[in-house]
Amino acid sequence: MRVLVAMSGGVDSSVAAAVLAAEGHDVTGVTMKLWGGESDSGCCSVADVDDARRVASQLDIAHFVFNFSDEFDRHVVDPYVAAHASGRTPNPCIECNRHLKFAALHERATQLGFDALATGHHATIVAGHDGPRLARGHDRAKDQSYVLHVLSPEILSRCLFPVGHLGKAEVRRLAGELGLRTAAKAESQDVCFITRRGRQDFLAGRIPLRAGRLVDGQGAVVGRVDAVELVTVGQRKGLDLGGAGERRYATHVDFGTATVTVGTVDDLLVGRQALADRRWTGAEVPGAVLAQVSAHGRPALASLDGSDELVWQEPQPRVAPGQAVVLYDMDDRVVLGGAVAA
Repeated sequence: MRVLVAMSGGVDSSVAAAVLAAEGHDVTGVTMKLWGGESDSGCCSVADVDDARRVASQLDIAHFVFNFSDEFDRHVVDPYVAAHASGRTPNPCIECNRHLKFAALHERATQLGFDALATGHHATIVAGHDGPRLARGHDRAKDQSYVLHVLSPEILSRCLFPVGHLGKAEVRRLAGELGLRTAAKAESQDVCFITRRGRQDFLAGRIPLRAGRLVDGQGAVVGRVDAVELVTVGQRKGLDLGGAGERRYATHVDFGTATVTVGTVDDLLVGRQALADRRWTGAEVPGAVLAQVSAHGRPALASLDGSDELVWQEPQPRVAPGQAVVLYDMDDRVVLGGAVAA
C-alpha cells in the first residue's frame, strides 16, 4: 500500500514512518510548511523540517515538503485572531488538524495516488456499525482524540495511526533501537505561531486590545486587566486583583463592556453548559455521554436534554465560549461527537 506519512520532525511521526516501512508499505514522508512568520516554539521550525528529512533518509524513504502557509493563515491564524477579537477562546490546534493536517493533506495524497495518509498522533480507529470511529490512543496521558474529534468518517477511512496502540515510552524505545535522530527530542507544547513573548504581543500587532475592569459578584470593581481579549473563563493567572487572598477566577466575560466578573472556584460551577455546532460521528446517540472540555481534561458524566445544552450529572466548571466539548461513549473510549461551548 502506498502511504503518505506526515512527518513533523518529532519522535512520534518518525516512528510511525518506520513502523509502516518495516511492514512493507511503500512509504513517502512529507513535512508541511505551515507558519511562515516568526517562531521560537511549536512545530514549524526549520530544524523540524531538517529532522524529518534526516529521519526519512535514515529510513531510506522519499521526503517532500508541501507549502500550505496560505491555507494555514486562512483557516487557523485568521480565525484565531478573529476569535480573540470577538471575546471567544479559540482552539487553533483543532482547526489545524481539521483543515490542514488532514483535509488538505488528504486531498493532496489522493491527487498523488496514495492509498492512505498516516500521522504520528496518539489515537486509534475502530469499526462502527455505520463506518470508522475515532477512539482514544493506548497511552491516556498522550491521547490526542480530543484535538482530532473533527475528522470525518471519509477521512478516517483512509487514515492510519501507527503509534496509537503504543505508549510514549515504547515509541521512544523503538526510536532509540532504530537509531532515529528524534529518539530523545523534546515534544512541542506550544502554539507554533505564538513566540515566547506571548499571545498579547502576537495579537497587539493585529487587533486593538482594550483594558478591562475586574468586578466581583456584586459588581464592585476589584482590579483590572491589560486586555480583555486575552481573558478566558476559568483563568486565574494574569488577573490583577491587587494582593493576596482567596483564589479567584474569571467566571464571566462581558466583552461588550470590557468587564470580567471574578469569583471563587465554586462560583465557576454550573449544572448545564450551552453548546453550539453540535455534531455526531455517526447516528445521533441519545442518553448519557462522557464529556471532555480540554485536551487532557478528565471527562465527566453528562446527558443531552434535546436542546443544545449539556446537563452535567454533577456541577462542573463552566467552559469558555469557543472551546471544544468532545463527547465519548460510556466506556470512555470512542468519540461520539463534539460541539463548541456557546
